[in-house]
Amino acid sequence: MAEVVKPQTQPLTTAEIAALALSLAHLGSGPQAVTARRGLQHALDHLDLDDDVIAATLDTLIEPLPADVAARARLIADAITSRMMVRLHYRDAAGSITSREVEPVTCLVHRDYWYLVGVCRMRRAIRAFRFDRIIAVEPTLTPSRPHLADRFLPFQRRKRTRAA
Repeated sequence: MAEVVKPQTQPLTTAEIAALALSLAHLGSGPQAVTARRGLQHALDHLDLDDDVIAATLDTLIEPLPADVAARARLIADAITSRMMVRLHYRDAAGSITSREVEPVTCLVHRDYWYLVGVCRMRRAIRAFRFDRIIAVEPTLTPSRPHLADRFLPFQRRKRTRAA
């Protein structure tokens, strides 16, 4: 009898984990979400974690978001997928509220918080917006420029180009 050889698999990338987690985030806490989070937990159990920050971050990935935050996450995920700008009503750490047009690129989790990462038109720069500080998300009909999520995620090595 021939021995079955399993193909070698690569660990999940940061971008893949972020995409899977965002997909789970807006499922809420229904039965499908519980099953999906259990699957993600199983995938994450095979990672070799020796960093408390990463371990805390992965714990946050598998926790359901509150219903109101999950609803905003759905709008954000739709905007990322359709490459459309969103208007955020955002309360910063000092309590100031602003309205900003943002080209959403990706979402990520760091420690205990979810973040929307995108290009803020008001600041003309890349910014991260904590989900729990986003008061409201409004979809727009304004297309967003395509951005590669890998360039916006932490722990990604940047390729350096040599000057000729």
